[in-house]
Amino acid sequence: KGKSLIFTAKTRLRKGAVKLRVLDYTERHGYAKGIVKQIMHDPGRGAPLAEVHFRNPYKYKLDKELWVAVEGLYTGQFVYCGAKARLEVGNVLPLGKMPEGT
Repeated sequence: KGKSLIFTAKTRLRKGAVKLRVLDYTERHGYAKGIVKQIMHDPGRGAPLAEVHFRNPYKYKLDKELWVAVEGLYTGQFVYCGAKARLEVGNVLPLGKMPEGT
């Protein structure tokens, strides 16, 4: 916005804020399964983004999350979040559940 056409920020092309899932009962006592639907580029960010879809445990709807895509993540991959998730590429688990040295 303003007079200059060269030095403008392309903020209208940004995809959104990157967040992990909200810690709920499912993640504290088990795991939630999601699927990676899309890996995309976000202007102004060095790392690619992954759009992950989860089923909402309380309502009949999908929760769509934006994550930073880790190396080795691909579309169609199932990712698990929670205390009982296995230690694999793309999964999210608490720091206390990871073995030392990982």
